[in-house]
Amino acid sequence: MFDTYLAVTILAAAANIFSATCDFVRYKQVSIAMANAGVPESWMTMLGILKAAGALGLLVGIGVPLIGTAAAVGLILFFVGAIITHLHAGDYSFGLAVVFLLLAVAALVLRLASS
Repeated sequence: MFDTYLAVTILAAAANIFSATCDFVRYKQVSIAMANAGVPESWMTMLGILKAAGALGLLVGIGVPLIGTAAAVGLILFFVGAIITHLHAGDYSFGLAVVFLLLAVAALVLRLASS
């Protein structure tokens, strides 16, 4: 069980680091998606910082379970908020947010199951 947790957690952290990097460099497709959802471009750096912090927390959580649990919960809340934001704006192109959400949920469930 711990090996599965480890693999999913590393994958979730890598995905969030990638997503944060896209925010930091203002990757065109991400900028367009955020604009479609009504998110100001000025928020991209802060959103990237939150994703990077969540990724770091997942990795630290491998050794410190409480931090991993908190990071997974934070990422779950982040991506639920992202999906709600897209839905509120009438933008239904939030498929990647669902993938990130599911990775965070899986990391949390596996963290709790392996404790």
